[in-house]
Amino acid sequence: QLQLVESGGGLVQPGGSLRLSCAASGFTLDYYNIGWFRQAPGKEREGVSCISSRGSSTALVDSVKGRFTISRDNAKNTVYLQMHSLKPEDTAVYYCAASYYYCSGLMAEYTYWGQGTQVTVSS
Repeated sequence: QLQLVESGGGLVQPGGSLRLSCAASGFTLDYYNIGWFRQAPGKEREGVSCISSRGSSTALVDSVKGRFTISRDNAKNTVYLQMHSLKPEDTAVYYCAASYYYCSGLMAEYTYWGQGTQVTVSS
């Protein structure tokens, strides 16, 4: 079974930090581009950040630039999203996804998706 599993979500105060993890089983992430997406209630799913198979990172939305950092640990078959200075508008279900060819903000480019982890930023 090919799976991506997100973890690390939870409740955090504005200005706080959280690290999300995306772990793969049944396949290796080494040669995939891994994107983080999020979906807030009543809103469309949007791309947040992506890391290429070579380790190059790209912010997919301007609002997270300078606050979120994506990284990968191929030995652990895991990709991380380190989030700092969290804002209430960051509240969403966060998903990771794997793409064969491109580090893209388009959901259609991604082959595998996780089930999501809830991030709630509230005082």
